[in-house]
Amino acid sequence: MSEGRRLLPPMAALNSFVAAARHGSFSRAAAHIGLTQSAVSRQVALLEDWLQTSLFDRHGRRVTLNAAGRAYADEVRPALDRIRLATDRLASGTGRTLMIATLPSFGMRWLAPRLPGLSARHPEMTVNFAARSFPFDLEEEGFDGAIHFGQPDWPDASHLRLFGERAVVVCSADWLASHPVGSPADLIDKPLLFQASRLDAWNRWFADCGIVDLPRLQGQRFEHFLMLAQAVAAGVGVALIPEFLISPELASGNLVIPFDQPLHTDDAYYLVRRTDWRSNDAMVDFSAWMGEQIDVARLPARAG
Repeated sequence: MSEGRRLLPPMAALNSFVAAARHGSFSRAAAHIGLTQSAVSRQVALLEDWLQTSLFDRHGRRVTLNAAGRAYADEVRPALDRIRLATDRLASGTGRTLMIATLPSFGMRWLAPRLPGLSARHPEMTVNFAARSFPFDLEEEGFDGAIHFGQPDWPDASHLRLFGERAVVVCSADWLASHPVGSPADLIDKPLLFQASRLDAWNRWFADCGIVDLPRLQGQRFEHFLMLAQAVAAGVGVALIPEFLISPELASGNLVIPFDQPLHTDDAYYLVRRTDWRSNDAMVDFSAWMGEQIDVARLPARAG
């Protein structure tokens, strides 16, 4: 028993170390885990003393993981994430708890309104959601699945195709009245707005319209589509936005489509899951429920 304890450092020290390793800063780690910077520093020093090994190189107030620290963090971080997930599942009382990452706008506009149906179908299931915009290691970060847009290329994951999208050009009615446009080419010198992860969308849309000799397109960038939609509705400019995300604004007239020329793409939305997802009954049920939400009469058929 005593030998086992000697190989288990204090959990608080491990938690502070992993946070500092992840954020590259004691102060940012402190803000993330709810401690003071000095408390994180003390916990890391305690761990280093316990291990008899330096984990960070100190340069005044700056700290940098050294080789030993990087190797230790790579081993310890996934273990702590699994402990958190297991604890959350046990605390829920059933073990049917999932962690799902979702694209922010997709989560707000498509997923959240449908969640009451999930709760009615599976009242014993708890699904926790977090906003993520880019692929990451599901197992390492303690997630069971994620919503992904693009190709079925998420590393080490199983993909369930949900549906494609129709991205349309939108602006406000007032903006269109003050910036009359007769053809797609008229938009080239107008204030174009961009979604940060799809900076080539306008070039692809103009190419679809047969316009390829373009100047360098520039404009304001927005991380989330709903932020972009708010800016467009306020009259900042014109943007390409997936139609299903802005159906309320289109129905109310807050946004209008000046050209019925959607952006053509073979990208799609996917539910990505760990490769061992079939061994998780909650993930099996969640996948089946997600598949049932797709209106096959209105949206492209999903792949198996």
